Amino acid sequence: MKKIEPWLRFAETVLIPPIAVWFNWRFEGLEQMPQEGPVLVAANHVSYFDPLAHGRFVEKAGRRPRFLAKIELYKNPLVRAVLQGASQIPVRRGSGDHAPVDEALRALEEGKVVVVYPESTVTTNEDFSPMEGKTGIARLALASRVPVLPVAVWGSQRVWQRSGARSLKFGRPIWLKAGTPIDFSAEEEGLEDRATLRRVTDRVTDELAVLVEDLRSRYPKRWS
Repeated sequence: MKKIEPWLRFAETVLIPPIAVWFNWRFEGLEQMPQEGPVLVAANHVSYFDPLAHGRFVEKAGRRPRFLAKIELYKNPLVRAVLQGASQIPVRRGSGDHAPVDEALRALEEGKVVVVYPESTVTTNEDFSPMEGKTGIARLALASRVPVLPVAVWGSQRVWQRSGARSLKFGRPIWLKAGTPIDFSAEEEGLEDRATLRRVTDRVTDELAVLVEDLRSRYPKRWS
């Protein structure tokens, strides 16, 4: 814990305050986040801004997040130092490497909050709805026996995309909502079964899609 505290304090004192003031935040379902013990969060991915948004949701709920971060982010020396210093989990997409799943399982065993983007990348759907998820989220859920807490974000898709910042207009609403934790204990025997892993993954992304549609339907039209 001593190792990660300086970087967590850096985020809390340097990164979070301006973000908290600049955007108009709305958090729904904070009560769904357990105050202690392991939590496996599945999140939709509409923007490069999402880790900051989902991280703020987890912090607002009284916990501290650990993310599975794509290895490309580690190419930047400063970003690499922050990610390593905060014990985030590097992921080599498409490599078949099981190390990230193993490390995430260890974090859950230690009672931490692990945030996973099942899509593994920013959605390419024109309406920003969730794409088909990778089965890593299902493997984590079944192996850890920890329910999946779906947390959706909306509004961040206008902030930061692959091409860079889009609209940093002051006061832009960023809304997040957590659904009800999904218990997959009835599927535990299917950890090595592809059909089961796909079914579990699809259930998670379907729930995220429902949350996204709810946020989208209520989001202020002038900001859409």
